[in-house]
Amino acid sequence: MLRKLLLWPLLAWSFSGYAADFSLEDTQGKAHRLTDYRGKWVLVNFWATWCPPCLSEIPELSSLHNAHKDRDLVVIGIAMDSGSGRKVTNFAAAHGISYPVVLGNRKIAAQIGELEVLPTSYLYAPNGEQVSYQAGEVTRESVETYIKNKKFN
Repeated sequence: MLRKLLLWPLLAWSFSGYAADFSLEDTQGKAHRLTDYRGKWVLVNFWATWCPPCLSEIPELSSLHNAHKDRDLVVIGIAMDSGSGRKVTNFAAAHGISYPVVLGNRKIAAQIGELEVLPTSYLYAPNGEQVSYQAGEVTRESVETYIKNKKFN
């Protein structure tokens, strides 16, 4: 747990910068653009239905999203599964995923950043700056601690 808490701040120094505005469409047909969320933190999480660490962090991400979505943070999940979108939507419903889910591919991933392992999460500050990324699991606590300690206008 402590290791995860420390990785976010360390990675922020190496991977900060303004992102090009991404454009994603979730499984419900709703568009999500980074500019739509100015004033809020945005956590973009790459995952897959077959990935055990990804499944482990789903409750954490749902809890994080539910606690903050109406105030200061949103989570967007990008499922990197091949095949049927129905499989992903059924999986998301069965696992109580409360945040928007996008069906991912290489073109979508290229809008966000490098993707070498799953899960991988990218964190954007309220001003649109990419401030961190985490290869591996994240927790609600690690993200909340990170954003509490960062000040952005």
